[in-house]
Amino acid sequence: KALAGVDAFPILIDSKDVEDIVRTVKLISKGFGGINLEDISAPRCFEIEERLKNELDIPVFHDDQHGTAVVTLAGLMNALKLVGKEFKDIKIAMSGAGAAGIAIAKLLHHVGVKEIVMVDRKGIIHEGREDLNPYKREVAKFNIHNMEGDISKALEGADVFIGVSVGNILKEEMIKRMSDDAIVFAMANPIPEIMPEKAKKAGARIVATGRSDYPNQINNVLGFPGIFRGALDVKAREITLNMNIAAAEAIAKCVSDEELSEDYIIPTPLHPDVYPKEARAVAEQAIKDGVARREVSGEWVEEHTVRLREFYQRYIAPINRERKS
Repeated sequence: KALAGVDAFPILIDSKDVEDIVRTVKLISKGFGGINLEDISAPRCFEIEERLKNELDIPVFHDDQHGTAVVTLAGLMNALKLVGKEFKDIKIAMSGAGAAGIAIAKLLHHVGVKEIVMVDRKGIIHEGREDLNPYKREVAKFNIHNMEGDISKALEGADVFIGVSVGNILKEEMIKRMSDDAIVFAMANPIPEIMPEKAKKAGARIVATGRSDYPNQINNVLGFPGIFRGALDVKAREITLNMNIAAAEAIAKCVSDEELSEDYIIPTPLHPDVYPKEARAVAEQAIKDGVARREVSGEWVEEHTVRLREFYQRYIAPINRERKS
């Protein structure tokens, strides 16, 4: 509400059963313009989202997957611009193959990254492993050399590391095995896979984390408010892959070429342009993708988002502050 003027209602479901969750969301869906799923673990989150997307005619968005992926893509767009590399030429090593990790890998592959070596608790994910679920089997194809081993092996010659796993699993020696101008996105919370100071000392040029007390915070909140604002304004039937990419591009562009630096590759959630620009980009892409049931101009969506934010700040925020005092 405060960031993009979206009226959101938290609904807790006291069940981990796939059928319970799908049935509950379907039963309440007629009262909403979109569904934002949160805190559903892999692999059930993939099945739940897939089924709801197929059975509902409103956007269904699992934030743990796609929100993380969108903001990661935005940050990486700017990081690669700084180091002069392109998606098609890089190798990415990833730690964590849950909801966020798999969504990030699939989105990055879609924008042109050919080689992504993912690591889970049992080591590198490759097509020879017989313990993979269908979702891990899909991303195993991105390991184009069918590499085997552990995270240390995956990092050899990697241009980018993306971590959505657990803290303190990387050593400085591992970062030294990466390519020149290495980019490290260590996003485990509250302890990153490697602390930024250690990564920099080991030779990483750009480091991002999930923490607000370091530069370059990769924060989901940059994604889903603007994405839903844009989808709602055009009454989208779904949120497409292209809409997520448009959102990432809009976020990335909020950092100007003059501002862009190793310590500033991604805007903060307080940046005034993020959500209006993002909502506009998402709405315009929804129309292009043919999933919008209402056609309005991108300029209108941007201005509408600004007006909704101003209304909140002027009328709603003071009431909330008074209640808390």
